[in-house]
Amino acid sequence: MDSSIDRERSSMDIAIIGAGRIGGNIARQLAAGGHRLVLSYSRDLAALEARAAEMGATAAAPDDAVAGAEVVVIAVPWSVLPDALGAIGSLDGRIVIDTTNQFGAGPMPAEGQTAAAFNAGRMPGARYAKAFNTLTSAFQVETAHREPRVVQWLCGDDQAAKDVVAGLIRDAGYAPVDLGGTAGCAVMEAPRRNGAVYGEEYRLAEALAVVDAVRDGRPIPPTPAY
Repeated sequence: MDSSIDRERSSMDIAIIGAGRIGGNIARQLAAGGHRLVLSYSRDLAALEARAAEMGATAAAPDDAVAGAEVVVIAVPWSVLPDALGAIGSLDGRIVIDTTNQFGAGPMPAEGQTAAAFNAGRMPGARYAKAFNTLTSAFQVETAHREPRVVQWLCGDDQAAKDVVAGLIRDAGYAPVDLGGTAGCAVMEAPRRNGAVYGEEYRLAEALAVVDAVRDGRPIPPTPAY
């Protein structure tokens, strides 16, 4: 569970599928960091094109956006995810950042299965990671690049993909902390509850104590107050 990855990367081609509050903030931060962004999947194409132009990005249909992307950020509501995945087409070989939470209608994980493991199975061939899902959109906007940096948790089963995602989290203005694989990341998933990090602000030192507890199979420490 390496949470201290820090490597230089060149700018990347990134598709944002669902440029609403969460996806829009990610897009703005990454565009400001020098990455090339394509926004997609909106009922209002004119509004999407205007939003893209504001941040120096472009807009495209979902399959076209993904075809030219190295990284795909999926930031649509849970109930919309099946339709979005159908519109995207193949994700084979692409790094996927899943920001979704299992609220609302649609297929659900099996009992005891994490939403991350469930969604990874719905994206065959993708180099899947989950991130940007534990904090409200308003709080993410407010705290981007704030010091000390606020943690964005991530999990996934492809370490090289997580290395890239960790770098993008830094570029977006947060501190990445890796909780390990998709099977063991329940503490970062909805709903907000005792014994979980979902919905809570963390900074690096306290987050690393959570990583240790998850790795050792212990209850996580009490939620910090700042």
